[in-house]
Amino acid sequence: MIDVTCAIIRNEDEEVLVVQRGENTDHPYKWEFPGGKVHEGETDEDCIIREIREELSMDIVIVSRLGSVEHDYGFRQIRLIPFVCDTLDELPFLSEHAAFQWLSPDALASVDFSEADIPVAGSYVEYAGAVTPKAVSEKPAISRALQEDKELRTMVSRLMSRKEAELIALSAAENVEIFERLLEYSFSEDAKLAFRASWTLTKVTDDYPELILPHLESMVEKINEIKNESVLRCFLRIISMSEPGQINRDLHGMLADSSFALLRSGFSAIAVKAYAMEILYKLAIEYPELKNELSETINLLKTEGSAGIIARGRQILKKLSAK
Repeated sequence: MIDVTCAIIRNEDEEVLVVQRGENTDHPYKWEFPGGKVHEGETDEDCIIREIREELSMDIVIVSRLGSVEHDYGFRQIRLIPFVCDTLDELPFLSEHAAFQWLSPDALASVDFSEADIPVAGSYVEYAGAVTPKAVSEKPAISRALQEDKELRTMVSRLMSRKEAELIALSAAENVEIFERLLEYSFSEDAKLAFRASWTLTKVTDDYPELILPHLESMVEKINEIKNESVLRCFLRIISMSEPGQINRDLHGMLADSSFALLRSGFSAIAVKAYAMEILYKLAIEYPELKNELSETINLLKTEGSAGIIARGRQILKKLSAK
């Protein structure tokens, strides 16, 4: 019996991510919830977080765990361990799958799933119907609790869902001190605290983009200092959503150099490369002399074999040629 984890990943519209297996796989063209085999000495939770980063280049927060499903495929017996997860990453970068879809829970019944994933889908539909969002009325009590640094640090460290991140983001919109603490926590040596704080900052940026503007330049200046890849991804995502004109022109050269270095690095994750590419595209519109260098770099990336980054590169090249 092989233990395999899978993630039921939800976006902000409460849709669920499903991915399609490729032609040369055990179950060609079948759909599934993404995940993979648990390594020796690895917890189920660590496994699913690792697998989703490797397969889809997405960061997730585990919300809950559903009941395991055992299935005998004849050539292999598996115990499928499902986790309900939230994400702020809307676009997966496929490295092992052929396609993806975001679907409402009601649409899962019509999906051509691999056999072990069918009961998981049914369990999630029941779970989604039974779980109701926290009432907005809880927000004032949370805001009061967040006034103390210890309380905020604990809440961010234990962040368990996108809805909790939204509540903290709302509090940060009303209290600049909370926002500044989230920024401070993003550089913590506590990797979990740093990731969840920066993840919450991306939610603040999504909902209240004006709050991030005074801090954009300091984020750009610290890109090369960030060792936590999850934090780096969050910061790059925030910067990629801004416009060059919102950043001091004196920092544009450094931002371009840092982004090119990440794009060319063999160690950068797919999402890091994708955000760096988007930043460089916006800079190339401002500085046309960057277009050739960006185009050449993207063309070199085609040899990496990553379907996700190649697809994103094609989109950027198409946009560049239209300018």
